[in-house]
Amino acid sequence: MTPPSERGALPREQLFEYAALRVMPRIERGEVMNVGVVVYCRALEFLGCRTRVDPERLLALDPGLDLEGVRTALKGVAALCGGGPHAGQAGDEPAGVRFRWLTAPRSTVVQPGPVHAGLTGDPDAELGRLLELLAG
Repeated sequence: MTPPSERGALPREQLFEYAALRVMPRIERGEVMNVGVVVYCRALEFLGCRTRVDPERLLALDPGLDLEGVRTALKGVAALCGGGPHAGQAGDEPAGVRFRWLTAPRSTVVQPGPVHAGLTGDPDAELGRLLELLAG
């Protein structure tokens, strides 16, 4: 049998970091619902996010929640992940700086959860897996 290192079929796994994106409609109640995830892999030069908003579930936490405001905030996260001029002042920063900015604690309706780490050879696939796991 040929050792895995000689087969070349498996991609080399790299360290990645991720954080759930969560909505906390009423800070004083402390209730949150995961609506997405941000994944950063320095070695593979990857920064991406995916989101899933379930209006009925969010409105169950707070019937007065500004759903359009939540969607707008999540579009801003996606723009910053993509970088470039449409992402605002931070859009030209390296992906790692943008990830740190996105995962910095904040007291807003859309918040990042704690940062966790793992290993992956395909951060985009990991993003989909984590979205299902955390916000499915």
